[in-house]
Amino acid sequence: MTIVTNAPARCEVVDDGGLGGPTKPWLTLVHGAAQDRRVFSAQVAAFRASHRLLLIDLPGHGLSSSLPGPYGLEEYAGSVLAALRAAGVERTHFWGTHTGTGVGLLLACGEPARFASLVLEGPVFPHRLPPSVLEMIARVRELAREQGMNAARRHWWERSPWFGVIRGQPEACRAKEQLAMLEEFQGAPWLDTQTPAPVASSDGELRQLQLPVMIVNGEHDVPDFLQAADEMMDLLPNAERVVIPGGGGFPLWEFPQRVNGEVGGFLG
Repeated sequence: MTIVTNAPARCEVVDDGGLGGPTKPWLTLVHGAAQDRRVFSAQVAAFRASHRLLLIDLPGHGLSSSLPGPYGLEEYAGSVLAALRAAGVERTHFWGTHTGTGVGLLLACGEPARFASLVLEGPVFPHRLPPSVLEMIARVRELAREQGMNAARRHWWERSPWFGVIRGQPEACRAKEQLAMLEEFQGAPWLDTQTPAPVASSDGELRQLQLPVMIVNGEHDVPDFLQAADEMMDLLPNAERVVIPGGGGFPLWEFPQRVNGEVGGFLG
């Protein structure tokens, strides 16, 4: 599987030096749809002393809002690969959530030697998104074009099942901060009319992928995502799975201490 390099996604590097300095391992973090690198704020605090962090904003998001489409997983993966090369990251651990997991799996199938391990929260297959995601994206695109981005963002926040735990526990799960991030999303991937490149099935490559993989779901994750995780556990030869009690669609945001503890042990 060959990844075509695109314009590099813009990113933030967090490197505190300290013990290990330039020999500390890299940890690359990639967010989900309508988010940006700030979704990993609790992970930056937890891992900045032990890793050099590369926080990537996918095209159409955050620092990369002005990068042009199309905005598909092939295009995202090409931009992330270009960002890794531009930052001089030859080998890295990779942590993705939702859309970021599809990007990570595409890259790992194409360049497995570049990756030390994968952490996949609410994973999706690169070549087939869950029905709940496809339905929601179709609806917010329609709303964005017909009623404007405010209507689309409101629907995404109020109706997306992956935000259920955050909406239900707004103080504990930092709902205000999550919503503020969404309100800054300008919506280029929802407004773009170009057709992304098709993604070929990666099941064969996934069966051959020998990287250590940790799959993370919340106990109350969307059934589509839980099913995808089940299927990945059957495909990936070196995978382990963690289910976070009480968690929903984004346990790394909802209950970061629990997730960071599990991931820290895995990376160690």
